[in-house]
Amino acid sequence: MSKPLKTEAELVAMARAELKVHADCPDGMEISVLHDGDSWEFRASAEQATIDKSGYPECVAMLVQIGDHLSKQYDLSR
Repeated sequence: MSKPLKTEAELVAMARAELKVHADCPDGMEISVLHDGDSWEFRASAEQATIDKSGYPECVAMLVQIGDHLSKQYDLSR
């Protein structure tokens, strides 16, 4: 049985909503979706000033956990 499909925009929106609930992330963090074959994962990027802010490493770690969870529930629609 296949997983429901979500677009990159839908997955990023879901990740942002989860991050708001579970972490105090600094403004300026960009989230993208990388896909390789049938799998996908989130990537975070930001300017150095955002990376240097308190909480950024924790937000990236939380994003990885959210991606692991969501990738088990949804496939990426291309």
